[in-house]
Amino acid sequence: MAIITVSREMGTGAYQIASEVAKKLKYTLIDGPRVKSLAAKYGLTPEILQLVDEKPPSYVTAEDRKRAAALNAIELIILDLARKGNVVIYGRGGQDLLKDCKNILRLRFIADFEERVERFAEREWIDPDMARTLIRRSDHQRGGFIHFYFDRDWNNPNYYDLVFNTSRLSEATIVDSIIATAKEPALKESDKAAGAIIDSVILSKKIETALLNAPALEDYRPFTISADKGAVSISGYIVSEAQKKAAIEIVSSIKGVTSVSEDIQVFDYKAYKEKM
Repeated sequence: MAIITVSREMGTGAYQIASEVAKKLKYTLIDGPRVKSLAAKYGLTPEILQLVDEKPPSYVTAEDRKRAAALNAIELIILDLARKGNVVIYGRGGQDLLKDCKNILRLRFIADFEERVERFAEREWIDPDMARTLIRRSDHQRGGFIHFYFDRDWNNPNYYDLVFNTSRLSEATIVDSIIATAKEPALKESDKAAGAIIDSVILSKKIETALLNAPALEDYRPFTISADKGAVSISGYIVSEAQKKAAIEIVSSIKGVTSVSEDIQVFDYKAYKEKM
């Protein structure tokens, strides 16, 4: 159940390469259209999908938390598909979602900025100046998404197994390199453990989504959540004993949870702020 993840700058031609790799390996490509086709099953409307997909989340207001929950739903789509194996995950922090899996081949695509501008302008039939603006915005947004949500530098090469400069290498050469590397024995040897790891991530995401969507937790800020074969651990801060009790009940009610250990500290930061 090998998994390939793709991180890319806009205008590198990474999508065509990812599509070709998926086709030749007979893998499922998890991309924007695939996520969109499954969105309704996970309670996502086209409008909310557009608002949250690959954009940094916030947790301050109730509306922010709804968006964060929607982002979790996108991740659950990706994780459910990844659980079946033999997938190419295009963007959306795929490698970070599955960081504990050892059967991941992590790819990064870069190219010279002006070449990216030229490619994008030709593809979209737009003015080069507009293409420059859109590419800069895209780079900032995607880099911000990874930095905010996964706390890492999008451009750090140490987070990738292969980095391809599409300004210097042909598509055919890159595709052949990826396919050859995907057959690395070490990746296949890690397949057996991956299923259980992904199941634990899925359970954690379901718990986090339920907490974000809970009307009783109007002041909820994300807990630290870990799951291992149904045993769940949660820690963090909340504003009242009533909300703490509600949070524990919500976690316990999630299908697949067998036990809950908690280290939730009650701290009414609103009251404290008013005294300042």
